[in-house]
Amino acid sequence: MNNKVVVTGLGIISPIGNTIQKFLSSLKSGKNGIDKITLFDTSNYKVKIAGESSFSLEDHFTSKELNKLDRFTIFGLLAADQAIKQANLNNKYSDVGVIIGSGIGGIGTFETQHKRLLNHPKRVSPYFIPTMISDIVAGHISIKYGFKGINYGIVSACATGNHAIGDAYRQIKHGYEKIIISGGCEAPITPMSIAGFSNMKALTQNPDINSACRPFDLNRDGFVMGEGAGVLILESEKSAIQRNANIFCEIVGYGATADAFHLTTPIPDGIGASEAMQKALNENSIDYSSIDYINAHGTSTIYNDKNETKAIKNTFSNHAKNISVSSTKSSTGHLLGAAGAIEAIACILSIQNAFIPPTINYKNPDKDCDLDYTPNQSIDKNINYAMSNTFGFGGHNASLIFKKYE
Repeated sequence: MNNKVVVTGLGIISPIGNTIQKFLSSLKSGKNGIDKITLFDTSNYKVKIAGESSFSLEDHFTSKELNKLDRFTIFGLLAADQAIKQANLNNKYSDVGVIIGSGIGGIGTFETQHKRLLNHPKRVSPYFIPTMISDIVAGHISIKYGFKGINYGIVSACATGNHAIGDAYRQIKHGYEKIIISGGCEAPITPMSIAGFSNMKALTQNPDINSACRPFDLNRDGFVMGEGAGVLILESEKSAIQRNANIFCEIVGYGATADAFHLTTPIPDGIGASEAMQKALNENSIDYSSIDYINAHGTSTIYNDKNETKAIKNTFSNHAKNISVSSTKSSTGHLLGAAGAIEAIACILSIQNAFIPPTINYKNPDKDCDLDYTPNQSIDKNINYAMSNTFGFGGHNASLIFKKYE
């Protein structure tokens, strides 16, 4: 069985907007969502900036609820609620599945409870484990809405969001499920997380919010952390038509590979990434010349940006020069396990609104990064096919292809 798979709902929490409309507006204008860290005191840290998602938790949850929810779960629940309402789902659709991922889950809860442990084991909260574990967001959504379909979480570092969406796509394509809520959520702006990524030299120590995150720029020197969630409602075309649901786009390709090379460094020349892109194209025999836009992984790190550029050129040959490429991480920072989800939404909004979001903070070209990265200003462009790339520590590669729905 090969069902057409469409997207019927979107929800987002991000450093550049906590609604789809605000996110869209920010993408078009090239808004910078990176600023000084306020979630903890950075006096003793070399890293001072991140992409925080600002809102009042108390406006959405009671103090009792907040005691049982990590920040990453809150993001996931809020984004899911937006998407579910937009797709007009309710409790009568009990066979809905949920596949939501997170790269590092409830690390904030882990840090808080570890401090309690140092005083006395009895002070550790009985809610510690079900608050921290990465799969708990899928469980919360299922319980809240009564969704009894397939339900689990995915953990594959920065490829998590694309793997979650890709898994959901295949479940629906082959007829195992009709509707799945999918995406990723992350709340990694914590003392331990920032220290860990900083000490492994992954984060930039540049304190200038207008130049720190500069994907594909010659002077890039590390990524900037971001937080938030992206949630998509994936559905068979038949189900969407029966429900009279609004259809945003079609998903037509998913490719996943492993570098089998190094824990944190991508394989030279981007061979694994190129194979993931090729598999996504092969899914429905999509000609490489059909791709109009690539939302790049584009982390603003030396090796990723150079190797992804090579991977795109290896995959698309002469057509690579005709593709509009951009990294929206330049605006949002890197949301780890949620990156693929919010970047999938960026692709879908770009298709619907006929524009390419920019790579902001781009000033100095790099001879090793010689594609069209849509520097600093969005451009108008009709998009029929858009690709989204994500690559994670451990050598995980995942590419998705979205198509304008007709």
